[in-house]
Amino acid sequence: MSDAKVFIDTNILVYAYDVDAKHKYTRAAETLEQLWLMKNGCLSLQVLQEFYVTATQKLKTPLPRDRARSIVERFGEWDPIPPDLAMVLNATNLAERRQLSFWDALIVVTAIDAGATVLYSEDFATGSTIEGLLVVNPLVG
Repeated sequence: MSDAKVFIDTNILVYAYDVDAKHKYTRAAETLEQLWLMKNGCLSLQVLQEFYVTATQKLKTPLPRDRARSIVERFGEWDPIPPDLAMVLNATNLAERRQLSFWDALIVVTAIDAGATVLYSEDFATGSTIEGLLVVNPLVG
């Protein structure tokens, strides 16, 4: 799996900067560090937007806005995928077919569009496959 393109869901990115998350914080930070080294991580603008809001407003110890902004800017080096109309429409269909939330379906569609074969997320059943995308929860095990 080391050469597979890996799409990062918002929760993994958030945990990597949530010092109150303890074990999840450590695992998520290690996961992202590995993806930086292997140069096989990818994400979307949706993930960066959700990260910024969550990190600055919803964490027990919120990040200062300038720190969150610099993290968003740093992950901009991964060329975040912007959703287009076709992706949004595909996500609506996927959400209906698989009974997913629209936002989770958009994550899946965007990951596939990015060429990822693996989705790192805590929100889906680890080991499952959605539209050919293998879901892995790097926070367990």
